[in-house]
Amino acid sequence: MSDKKNKKNEIHDEKSGTQSTEEAAVETSEVPENVADENLPEAEDAASDAASLTAEIEELKAQIEQLNKDKLLLMADFENYRKRTLREKADLIKSGGEDCLKRILPLVDDFERGLLAINESADVEAVKEGMTLIYNKFKTFLDQHGIKEIPAKDEDFNTEYHEAVTTFPAPSPEMKGKVIDCVQKGYTMNDKVIRFAKVVVGE
Repeated sequence: MSDKKNKKNEIHDEKSGTQSTEEAAVETSEVPENVADENLPEAEDAASDAASLTAEIEELKAQIEQLNKDKLLLMADFENYRKRTLREKADLIKSGGEDCLKRILPLVDDFERGLLAINESADVEAVKEGMTLIYNKFKTFLDQHGIKEIPAKDEDFNTEYHEAVTTFPAPSPEMKGKVIDCVQKGYTMNDKVIRFAKVVVGE
């Protein structure tokens, strides 16, 4: 009798165990609807973020490409500007020298006429007056081009304008450190020294 009861209990336990396993499987397989609904917005947000990042990357690539194009155009424009500036500078130097020489030619003509007059004329005063006129005309030409004579005689010795070729005992105490004689005139062009005045300084 006891053996039969034990067998019945085992069969009952097996049945109850099977039922509990099946129920657990069913419970596990069933996902609550509210949990699924909660995961859906997160997936949508992730997809939206990915699309936004992709669009931003494409926009940045387009901007970089445009900046590279602008850089190349700017470099080309600068190179053209540099070449044009050098060409204009060379032309300016060439044409500036040409203009200066053209303005000197009338003075050369006057000198030639003056030399002929010296050989042909016996009136010395008339020849001297003619040469003075030519000299004054040439001085005016220099003034028009910003070339001015550097004051020297009786001026204080200034190394920015004067070049001492020698020293000489000053004729008076007041002339010490001053220019007592000018060996060669100096000139400035637009306030820039183009030739220093060679002078004798009193000591």
